[in-house]
Amino acid sequence: MDEFLGTHTPRLDEKGRLFLPARFRGALAEGLVVTRGQEGCLYVFPTAEFHRISAQMQSVSGSTKGVRDFVRVFRASAHPDTPDKQGRVTIPAPLRAYAGLEKDCTVIGNGSRLEVWDTARWSEYLEQVMPAYSDYSAGSEEVVPGL
Repeated sequence: MDEFLGTHTPRLDEKGRLFLPARFRGALAEGLVVTRGQEGCLYVFPTAEFHRISAQMQSVSGSTKGVRDFVRVFRASAHPDTPDKQGRVTIPAPLRAYAGLEKDCTVIGNGSRLEVWDTARWSEYLEQVMPAYSDYSAGSEEVVPGL
């Protein structure tokens, strides 16, 4: 899989396990890492991608507090896992609490990673950002370089 795309709505089971969307299971079959994301979601990386990003972080100077803080939180909350035969991964209780995950989840593909959101939180996030997204147009403020 070149990149993760799309929106899916799996549920957590009573043991805190998430069924990975079927289309992503092959890319994550060898292992993955779940960690705290931004805006209250979780990031899910294929293991190799997590290690690539972690190595990149290692090469950045830790002389600024912001860098140290980000790297600490990113790595300290990281949980490696391998999906079971049914494509389930266990989301540890501290990560479920951080993201507010109880039952209904929304999993979005975001390039090199998946993001796992509480469905209500995802809906709130979309309500906040959609007006600005709808207003972006060619020639206006450059939000994504080159677009």
